[in-house]
Amino acid sequence: MTIDISPWLEKTAKLYEFDEVRIADAKLSKETQKHLRDFFNNGYHGEMDWLENTIERRLSPEKMWQNARTAIIFAKNYGPDHNPMDNVSQSEHGNISVYARSKDYHEVMKGRLKQIASQFVSKFEGQVKVFVDTAPIMEKPLAVKSGMGWQGKHTNLVSQKFGSWLFLGVILADAKFTTHNASEDHCGTCQKCLDICPTSAFPAPYKLDARRCISYLTIEFDGIIETEYRKPIGNRIFGCDDCLAVCPWNKFAQIASDTRMQIGAGPGLLRLSRLLALTDSGFRELFSGTPVRRAGYKKFIRNCLIAAGNSSDQSLIPIIISYLEDEVIAVKIMAIWALRQLCNDDQFQQLKSQYNDTQPELVAEWSAVI
Repeated sequence: MTIDISPWLEKTAKLYEFDEVRIADAKLSKETQKHLRDFFNNGYHGEMDWLENTIERRLSPEKMWQNARTAIIFAKNYGPDHNPMDNVSQSEHGNISVYARSKDYHEVMKGRLKQIASQFVSKFEGQVKVFVDTAPIMEKPLAVKSGMGWQGKHTNLVSQKFGSWLFLGVILADAKFTTHNASEDHCGTCQKCLDICPTSAFPAPYKLDARRCISYLTIEFDGIIETEYRKPIGNRIFGCDDCLAVCPWNKFAQIASDTRMQIGAGPGLLRLSRLLALTDSGFRELFSGTPVRRAGYKKFIRNCLIAAGNSSDQSLIPIIISYLEDEVIAVKIMAIWALRQLCNDDQFQQLKSQYNDTQPELVAEWSAVI
C-alpha cells in the first residue's frame, strides 16, 4: 500500500510560498521519449549541444537516477502585473522577458526545495534529489503527468489556474507514493500561440524549432543572428513572451504574490540609450542576481543593437557608431545593420567609406542590401 503524502506536501509547499504541488511516478511515456528524439533528429536544438549530449538521461528520470520512483513537482507562479504584449510596441526600450525581470528563479526555488527535501527525508526517510533546471530532467512532461497542466501547442506548460506563468522544480524520491492523475489537453482548435510567433518558430503544433525562436536567438545563440530574424526580433533583447502572453488561458492567471518573484524586484523596461551605454561592469551590476546575466555582456549588446536598428530612434546613431570598432565580430555586424536602418543614404555611405578600408572582413556587411 502506497502512502498518500499529498496533505503534508500541500501544507509544506504553502509554507515555502509555492503555488502548487503535484505527484507523478518517475517514468515518462514512450511517446514523450519519441518526441524528444525527434526534436534532436530534426536539429531543432540548434547549437545547444549540451542538450543532445544528455539525451539518454533526459528520456526518463529513472535513466538519470536509477533509484527514482516518484517525482514531486512544485510550481511557482510568476504572473506579470501587465500584458507583456504592450511592451513590444515600446521600440525605444529594450524588452526583457517577464521571467528575467526579477531575481533568478533557480536560486529562489532551489533553496526552498532543499529545505523541503530535508524535512521530507526526516519524515518519510529514503533518498531524494532536487532539480530546478540544473540537470537533464524533463519537468514539463512530469508536470503534465502529475495533473498540474498540459503542454500547449507552443510546447510550454499551461495551467487552468495560472495560465502560462509557472516556474517548475522537481524533487525525485526513491520510494513510491500515491500519485495524481494526468492532465488533459485543453487547447482545442486554438492556435493563437502559433500564429503570433514573430519568427515562425513552430513548424507544427506541439513542435518548436529553437533555431528560429527569439528566446534561443537572444539567450542561447552566440553567433551572428541572421538577417531574416533581425526585424522580427523588434525590441526583444532577452527572451520573448509572445506565445505565452497570447494564450486565452491567461484570463485565469494571477499576479505573482511572492515579492522576490514580482516584476518590481528587478529591471523592467529600460531605454536603449541607457542599455547601449553600459560597460561590462555596469551590465553585471544592473542585472546582478537576474537571469539576464546569463547572456553575457557582448551578447546582450549584440541584442540591444538589433533593437536599436528597429527603434527608428536616430539619436542612438552616435553610440551605435562606437561599436563599429568592437573586438567582437557579431557586435560590429549588428552595429552596421542598425546604422543601415537608422541613417540616411548619405550618412551611411560616409560611414562605409570611413570604415570599409580598415575592416576588410566587413566589406560584405557594409555592401549588403538590407
